[in-house]
Amino acid sequence: MATATATTDERALAELQREHGPALLSFLVGLTYGDRQRAEDLLQETLLRAWQHPEAFDAPYESMRPWLFTVGRRLAIDARRSRLARPAEIADGVLSATPDPSDVTDRAVAAVDVRAAVRSLSPEHRAVLVQIYFQGRSVAEAARALGIPQGTVKSRSYHALRAMARSLPGYSGRPLPSAA
Repeated sequence: MATATATTDERALAELQREHGPALLSFLVGLTYGDRQRAEDLLQETLLRAWQHPEAFDAPYESMRPWLFTVGRRLAIDARRSRLARPAEIADGVLSATPDPSDVTDRAVAAVDVRAAVRSLSPEHRAVLVQIYFQGRSVAEAARALGIPQGTVKSRSYHALRAMARSLPGYSGRPLPSAA
């Protein structure tokens, strides 16, 4: 390994990368839970630090590997802490696909769709949903009001919600509420 005094020459860096790069990359891939792209970024940052600190080449070690692994590990820890300190990023596609809650037109169209879906249900299923979701009753209260067992209320609400989801345009992929 070439010794550097004031600046690190390119040959020394190329030799450093050739000699220790593959092992350091493998180590960093493990630290990044298999994220090779992030590991490659950390490898480049580690080699940049070696270039910025030519005194590391003159260290009392027989090899630069311990210094490189220490720097790489610290960079990985710092990067992870930095990511955890920031809120998760939201892609533009998610925001553009999310309906605006203040849009009266979307709410009116949804209300018309829901009414049509409720009308398409059998009278038994519709009665259960009216009790639970429109009148805000519990399963036990709906069962008493309708004169049927609680299990029947739960079963009918389950099947009614699934039938509505199939008839509502664009709603079938969303999770449905369950009767409490």
